[in-house]
Amino acid sequence: MDIILSTDKVCKRFDTHVALDEVSIEVGRGRIFGLLGPNGAGKTTLIRIINHISAPDSGSVSFNGHPLSWADVSNIGYLPEERGLYKKMKVGEQAIYLAQLKGLSASDARKRLQEWFERLDIMAWWNKKLEELSKGMQQKVQFVITVLHEPELLIFDEPFSGFDPVNAEILKQEILRLRDAGHTIIYSTHNMASVEDVCDDIALINHSRLVLSGSVEEVKGRYADGRYEIRAVTDEAQARLVAASIPDASIHPILPSMNEVFLKAVSE
Repeated sequence: MDIILSTDKVCKRFDTHVALDEVSIEVGRGRIFGLLGPNGAGKTTLIRIINHISAPDSGSVSFNGHPLSWADVSNIGYLPEERGLYKKMKVGEQAIYLAQLKGLSASDARKRLQEWFERLDIMAWWNKKLEELSKGMQQKVQFVITVLHEPELLIFDEPFSGFDPVNAEILKQEILRLRDAGHTIIYSTHNMASVEDVCDDIALINHSRLVLSGSVEEVKGRYADGRYEIRAVTDEAQARLVAASIPDASIHPILPSMNEVFLKAVSE
């Protein structure tokens, strides 16, 4: 697997609190990587280190095969759980300003923003102040600003928080579309159902340490309890074969949900 980002034994301490204890992960290029863990596990600390907001006490972070540097930050888009747009500024004006800070010209920013706003059905809010928008609309705006400069790596921290089911599905499809377009995504969440829907790989941090990592299917397979199911065959020709001798292809292991995996892993 082509690795775009890796951490090697990253440690971070705040006074007497150990936030990260030798955490090593590998994020494959063009994949959605779920960063999971209970509150206070160390996920946000790791994300801030990847974004060069803070530095590790020890260990290292590599991006595209070299030590992570300030120059790499322009190739990373970060949507934090805490929203941070200017409530008194007009939406379009603010979005263009922030896009220019990321290196886009005003004309390129306007063109890309209009395409995104139309696709997410928020063009009518272009000249509204941010405080006039609902929480969900504000989140859509911040999502667009995060991805607008088309960075290689995108980091979304609880991106579905506060969305109704319809808009959560719209955002999920956009995240999958970005993955399919070649972007790599780190997706931090507590929502295990959404992990099953969008993630290719996961890493689970608990009490500051990495306790589980791998592809979603591999991880679920590790926590299977040995039960199997025989799936019904409706095709007549296959049914005759099943009647003679049940083929291996019709017997499947019963895999746990990611929520079950999460609960088991953090209780071990």
